[in-house]
Amino acid sequence: MASYEDRTVLITGAAGGIGTALCRHFGMRGAAVAAVDRREAVEDTAQQLRADGIDAAAAVADIGDAARVGDAIESLRSVLGDIDILINNAGVSERSNLESTTPESWQNDIATNLNGAYNCANAVLPAMKARRRGAIVNIGSVNGLLSLGDPAYSAAKAGLISYTRALAMEYGRFGIRANIICPGTVRTPIWTERTAKNPEILGQLVKWYPLQRIAEPEDIANAAGFLASDDAAAISGAVLPVDCGLTAGNIVMSRELTVAEF
Repeated sequence: MASYEDRTVLITGAAGGIGTALCRHFGMRGAAVAAVDRREAVEDTAQQLRADGIDAAAAVADIGDAARVGDAIESLRSVLGDIDILINNAGVSERSNLESTTPESWQNDIATNLNGAYNCANAVLPAMKARRRGAIVNIGSVNGLLSLGDPAYSAAKAGLISYTRALAMEYGRFGIRANIICPGTVRTPIWTERTAKNPEILGQLVKWYPLQRIAEPEDIANAAGFLASDDAAAISGAVLPVDCGLTAGNIVMSRELTVAEF
């Protein structure tokens, strides 16, 4: 099991379902956790981590605001030390289709999902560069690989893939690695709310996944933990789907074309 002793990890979107799993994954393996979220609930997240014996501090900030990000990270650095690992996890989608998308909603999605990742990386890179060591894991989405709705969110996540590769290319000579995970459907509180409205929705989605299940937050945390660890020392610029096989192919079409039971 990977250890992150003597390392500080910055996790954005830390108060959400995936964010909480990420905090616990790294914290239970020895990392100090710098938790950032635009919601004040992140303070409760950090408090619970500390109650479980994890060194943690929180900052409330909208990562789309570069100045606020810089202030938040500086405040966390003063408590926990320089950031060794950055997990850009925060994400948001306001509109599910182009027809309902407005210029304002488009800008908001880009600000959080793409610009926010840039703002956070930009704030921690100078210290990583000086130490000639660092790991950045961006949490993208299969929406950045396929057209699955949520167009502004998807465009931002596609941009995040390109940005990740640029980081890997330019900062590799300083010992800094950058990779991106592309989750499919993940069982977070958002899906609990959707299930309450439509109890059949997850059953309808599962048929598209070859593993016949959707991912859990811990699946994403495990993948991020690996990419941030020394076990992945030779991996940089990778795009890793953690999607229960969704992007392997079209399982529903395949079944219909072959008319086979498999």
